[in-house]
Amino acid sequence: MHEKFRLWAENLETFYLEVIHEERRGTGVSLLRTLLYGASKVFQLAIKARRFLYNVRILRDSTLGVQVIAIGNLTYGGTGKTPVVEKFARELRDQGRNVAILSRGYRSKPTPLHTLLLNKLLLRQDTTPPRVVSDGKSLLLDSEMAGDEPYMLASNLKDVVVLVDKDRVKSGRYAIEKFGCDTLLLDDGFQYWKLRGRRQDIVLIDRQQPFGNERLIPRGSLREPPSHLARASTIFITKSDGNTAELRRRISQFNPSAGVIECIHHPLYLEDVFTGERLGLESLKGRKVASLSGIAQPESFEQSLIGLAAELVYHRRFADHHRFTQQEVLNTINRSKKRQAEAIITTQKDAVRFPKIDRRDLPIYFMRVEIKILNGAEDFEDCVRKICFR
Repeated sequence: MHEKFRLWAENLETFYLEVIHEERRGTGVSLLRTLLYGASKVFQLAIKARRFLYNVRILRDSTLGVQVIAIGNLTYGGTGKTPVVEKFARELRDQGRNVAILSRGYRSKPTPLHTLLLNKLLLRQDTTPPRVVSDGKSLLLDSEMAGDEPYMLASNLKDVVVLVDKDRVKSGRYAIEKFGCDTLLLDDGFQYWKLRGRRQDIVLIDRQQPFGNERLIPRGSLREPPSHLARASTIFITKSDGNTAELRRRISQFNPSAGVIECIHHPLYLEDVFTGERLGLESLKGRKVASLSGIAQPESFEQSLIGLAAELVYHRRFADHHRFTQQEVLNTINRSKKRQAEAIITTQKDAVRFPKIDRRDLPIYFMRVEIKILNGAEDFEDCVRKICFR
């Protein structure tokens, strides 16, 4: 039953994305887009109202007395946020900061419904501690309980605390009291206004789709209007191709004072999903490979394989955050073999959701990547310096 519901939800999500990106035609679909446009206007009013209530202190934010760095974006999905969070955490740790990454754990296993309902009915404050993905020493949860990104961050950052809870004021307080953290990184935190204090906002903009289709949720992919870039102290242009003059001009209209940093997702090596064996990227050159992914923008990943001189003979795409079944992986192996692929390549984010499989007729590797700054290294260093000495 759960599997059927998951597939139904993913099909609905795919249909919705095709509607808002105008990949579907028809009178009914046009009417649906009109309804979504009206709903987006309501959403815009809700954003303005919520911001106003925070500004006049009717809705209260909290200060925990430590540095807060919120890293997020204006659109949902696909900007390459996790490697940027990792880069900041690694840099701040190397500068002597005791860092905790606070995530809401998107698509992690939820709290049981009966517990949530009971708490609400009894007007009981949730005193459950946050999920500890990593205590800075050991990886304590799997990807299903932690969520894809928190698990991936905890795997890559062995000495950084990673916590999951929707209430990041609560998880921030826990990080300070239990682990002595002095720096809180809010993963996907640009829209989380409840935690302020000594805060810097880092916003990511995807060079390929800077502002989505320029429309707000649910008609588009924007969480906030582009004008809200004015809140950012630093802006990252991700997946940059160097041709960013027009985008920089538009950014400066909304925020002329923010530091602008251009970066790419730089591949490091391949690692076997099941054995941990590592291969150099040169092993892709001239080889026939297949790709398997469940991410927001699979095209970027597939192009990176082609850019490494691999011959991409087959690709299989699933919805973002898709949790693969054994049969789906085996089907991909079979179809890849028919096209004479020598290996299957996936992303690290996808690899954390792989099931155990009974047979592996083809090796399956994930590509490990990191952020490489192309332009604005001084702005990045200045940003880190401000955080460390503020």
